Amino acid sequence: MKKSMALDKLLINAVEQLNEEKVMELANKALKDGLDPLALLDLVKEGVIKVGKRYENQQYFIADLIMAGVIFKEVLEMKEIKKHFSSPGKTKAGKLLMGTVAGDLHDIGKDIFIGMMKANGFETIDLGIDVKKEDFVKYALENKPDIIGMSGILSFTVIMMKETVEALTEAGARKHSKIIIGGSHLTEENRMDIGADCFATDASEGVLICKKMLDMNARI
Repeated sequence: MKKSMALDKLLINAVEQLNEEKVMELANKALKDGLDPLALLDLVKEGVIKVGKRYENQQYFIADLIMAGVIFKEVLEMKEIKKHFSSPGKTKAGKLLMGTVAGDLHDIGKDIFIGMMKANGFETIDLGIDVKKEDFVKYALENKPDIIGMSGILSFTVIMMKETVEALTEAGARKHSKIIIGGSHLTEENRMDIGADCFATDASEGVLICKKMLDMNARI
């Protein structure tokens, strides 16, 4: 148990220090020792959140946020992680349109969420990072997704989420779609102010919420 806790701490610290080589070394060791792939991603995410806080405190720069994203994507490409996210199901659970809102270059939470949604049978459309509200509207109208997801790890993204939700509402894009916002800093008060249908501070929680929303829609 102590050995596992020590490895967890080392992994989180390696991500926070943006030590790519060390992160991959520890990630491989953790999986070899039997750590669940989702638990590994949670550890990496915790390290990335620390990177985000350093950025907000002006200890890190945009380039450091991008580097954190590179490290996370490399972890996502690991054989064990890709195998865990592979979905053999033939039927689609629904369609997700997802992006990180304008001004935020962070794609960690978004990528985790998309990966887990794919694993649960969802068709996903990834708009990437720093997505303008006009692009959310354009692709929402074109694709008519069941769910529109907005991610943002930095506190100022609450403003961008609100502006994007307002643009989607004005364009009539919400006739076909529910909106979920995601970020570790979000609260129910934020959700109400932004005007989203729901929010999640954790990717696993977000998947459950999305599945529940579609089940509710099916009963209506």
